[in-house]
Amino acid sequence: MTRFSLPENYTDDPGKLVRREPISIAPLVLEAMAGKTLCEFSVPSTANVATRPNINIGDVNFKLKYSLINMVQASPFCGKPNENANAHQQNFLELCDTMVIRGVAADVIKLCMFPFSLLGKAK
Repeated sequence: MTRFSLPENYTDDPGKLVRREPISIAPLVLEAMAGKTLCEFSVPSTANVATRPNINIGDVNFKLKYSLINMVQASPFCGKPNENANAHQQNFLELCDTMVIRGVAADVIKLCMFPFSLLGKAK
């Protein structure tokens, strides 16, 4: 039988684990919740789902080339145990370094392209 040590914050008294102070929810949140119907709570919403990092690129408008997106999607990372995340990242960075958009930093291109390189649990 192996021995293990308990964490420093371990306690035998379950009463110490109960929060004594009341939890206060912001009044604006409560007002917003009060205005919704039960149906609105049950319908899935994409309002709080992040699609990609918010990147401030200033006034520059640019489009990603479909050929680069296809190259990135050709070798996706799915998060499976037999996949090497470091090898995927190295391959991804090599592909992104082949593309240059005037007025746009290379890191911005990489941040915009990275979600296209993921599938399944990794996404």
